[in-house]
Amino acid sequence: MKEIELKRDNIDQLVGKIKRYFNEELDQDIGGFDAEFLIQFFVKELGPYIYNQGLSDAHSLFNEKADELSYLIQELEKPTH
Repeated sequence: MKEIELKRDNIDQLVGKIKRYFNEELDQDIGGFDAEFLIQFFVKELGPYIYNQGLSDAHSLFNEKADELSYLIQELEKPTH
């Protein structure tokens, strides 16, 4: 499986959010370098769980819509007697 990678713009946005969180919630300063290491850790350790949940949700939605479509197709059938 291909590793989960974030675009540079997304990493930069997340670094800002982590720095704000540490400052506002934990009353600590964290540098951009440390915040980026934290992001890399979360992506590596949590990413697969989140990714798999997304796939599971997409699969469930696909099955739900396929069932709806099957029902709609059955409604189009013409009587044959």
